[in-house]
Amino acid sequence: MQDDPDPRQPDAREDKRRRRRHLLLRIDSWIDSTVWNLGFKLSEIWEEITIFSRKFRVRGWKRVIVEVADEGLTFGTAGFVLLLALAMPAFEETKEDWRSRGDFAVTFLDRYGNVVGHRGIIHEDSVPIDKLPDHLVKAVLATEDRRFFDHFGIDFFGLARAMSENARAGGVVQGGSTLTQQLAKNLFLTNERSLERKIKEAFLALWLEANLSKKEILRLYLDRAYMGAGTFGAAAAAQFYFGKSITDVNLAEAAMLAGLFKAPAKYAPHVNLPAARARANEVLTNLVQSGMMTEGQVVAARRNPASVIDRAELAAPDYFLDWAFDEVQRLADEGKIKKHSLIVRTTIDIGLQQAAQEAVESSLREYGESYKVKQGALVMIENSGDVRAMVGGRDYGESQFNRATKALRQPGSSFKLYTYALAMENGFTPDTMISDAPITWNNWSPQNYARSYKGRVTMLSAMAQSLNTVPVRLAKEKLGVKPIVELAKAMGVSTPLRSDKTVPLGTSEVTVLDQATGYAVMPAGGLEARRHAIAQVSDYEGEILYDFNRDEPAAKRIVSEQAVSSMNRILTQIPVIGTAKRAALEGGIVTGGKTGTSQSYRDAWFIGFTGNYTTAVWFGNDDFTSMNDMTGGSLPAMTFKKLMDYAHQGIELKPIPGIDNPLPRGNHAPGLPVASAKEAANAKPNGMAQLVRPRSLSADSTRILRRISKDLSDAAPLPSAQKVVEASVRGSIEDKPNQTVKRLP
Repeated sequence: MQDDPDPRQPDAREDKRRRRRHLLLRIDSWIDSTVWNLGFKLSEIWEEITIFSRKFRVRGWKRVIVEVADEGLTFGTAGFVLLLALAMPAFEETKEDWRSRGDFAVTFLDRYGNVVGHRGIIHEDSVPIDKLPDHLVKAVLATEDRRFFDHFGIDFFGLARAMSENARAGGVVQGGSTLTQQLAKNLFLTNERSLERKIKEAFLALWLEANLSKKEILRLYLDRAYMGAGTFGAAAAAQFYFGKSITDVNLAEAAMLAGLFKAPAKYAPHVNLPAARARANEVLTNLVQSGMMTEGQVVAARRNPASVIDRAELAAPDYFLDWAFDEVQRLADEGKIKKHSLIVRTTIDIGLQQAAQEAVESSLREYGESYKVKQGALVMIENSGDVRAMVGGRDYGESQFNRATKALRQPGSSFKLYTYALAMENGFTPDTMISDAPITWNNWSPQNYARSYKGRVTMLSAMAQSLNTVPVRLAKEKLGVKPIVELAKAMGVSTPLRSDKTVPLGTSEVTVLDQATGYAVMPAGGLEARRHAIAQVSDYEGEILYDFNRDEPAAKRIVSEQAVSSMNRILTQIPVIGTAKRAALEGGIVTGGKTGTSQSYRDAWFIGFTGNYTTAVWFGNDDFTSMNDMTGGSLPAMTFKKLMDYAHQGIELKPIPGIDNPLPRGNHAPGLPVASAKEAANAKPNGMAQLVRPRSLSADSTRILRRISKDLSDAAPLPSAQKVVEASVRGSIEDKPNQTVKRLP
């Protein structure tokens, strides 16, 4: 029999648990003591640091200096981080091959084969700084940046001097930008006047100084700067104005060239020689004041100012050429063009281009002050997609920023085209009734321009009267915003668009070129407009490298024929009963289009079309200030009419598809005969007077010549003269086999 366990003996498992508890208690004790000792040690260290730092404590006036310096350092660091954040988008430009823009040498032709301008420069052919005349380099530096070789991209001393001079003169008489900053703007930025652009410019100037030598910066500046008359770079300007190489210009000519950098349009010597000479005299004074030359060295140039080659004022389509040059580079990036020395036949029509420039300028000249508007832009597209005219601003010499292709502006009611077009695709018709009544969408309640409502109206009436509640109601209840945005992109709007509820009223910014492209779908019968500036590219040996009609896909259908017919029925009534009565053309030419006015009158638009052309017109201010109650039905519509009346003089009219009676009597515009040379010469150049086209060929003659040209182009090539003669000789040998005939050389 087994003995029972003694209850006084501890159980083995209980003993194990007791030892585990003791171990945990020891660990806990060690942790507590270690943490306490560490805290005590840290407090001792902190006390020692505090005692040590008291030795540097300042009192009285010294403390004020320390506090100011401390706050300055804090805010300075925060400011630097902010500036860097603003500059980061600009640095993205440096990741691309920004030098390649100058690797192209392009001669541009108009649609008829006439030379209209040049762009680009081959670096190997540009003149090295060491070979330039010393007086030219000194004249540029004395005028543009005297401390060029001393600063690191930003000249704080020069900036302080400029601010002092401007304060003394009570206006801007001297700039503070360095030559490097100006180069950064020319290479990467635009002429937009904003704080953000100046910040980017400063950072890019530092980047250029860190990556290029001073000589490289100076050479790029002299090669890339706009010098007036469509010339870029000092070498091209020397050839244009003086007919000589840049290495051969004398001091007087060098001073005149150096004076062009500030305002090439104002001081271009072929336009205003007295102003150019006065500016050159200022450059000579700068040379003396900077210590680079003495008065004795410049006195001969003062007494014998430079003379220029007698040239007529050249009105080059510079805004268009800038855009066409961008298109050349795009084709090269896509691999469609392999060479860089090119001859490019463009789509520009110089006659229409000059008329477009005159239409915009005369409108601003006559009505700019009363409407408080300073800028305008225009794009004219033939309905095959060829851009025939482009006005990117009032004065290319003053600002090379292209407002037709780069300025993002709110289109206002002109954006309603895409909403109504989508509605027509979804079964609506011009006669469909819809409610014009108050509507609220997520706490947003849009109102009509007149702050009143019409009740039940037709779609045609709603579009013609530009009612705001109707497109919002369509978007909210029937269509959705995203499909509207997608249709706008399909019709040619390349600018990124928002997708919020306000988009149907035109709150998302677009360009003038976007709107011209989108509206051109309507007269094209619903096919994409395929806007383009380049018809053909060839090299200097005559090889065709690119042809738009050959290398680009055919136009795709964007809008159905039924929807196009419905939209054209609506759009052609707007100049008759709607907001664009001032856009109606003479002679009964059928016109369609839509006005647009953005919030607070910052933008005014009219985009219209006939069967032949589509034209988009915009007016506004670069600083987004409000105009004086200008709507799209006023100056934009009047400017449209002025240009389009000119463009349709003496041409064969094409019908707008999908409408009744698309042409006036016959297919020519009655009441618009082509003017005689005397009538054209006596036409009033200013105001809103009608532009008159000089007499040329009749429409019938033009049509016959075009048919002959096409037949010749399509005909098989003739055999060479050598082959013709040899064939004749072979025939003679067969007739007379015993006669020997020598081969022609």
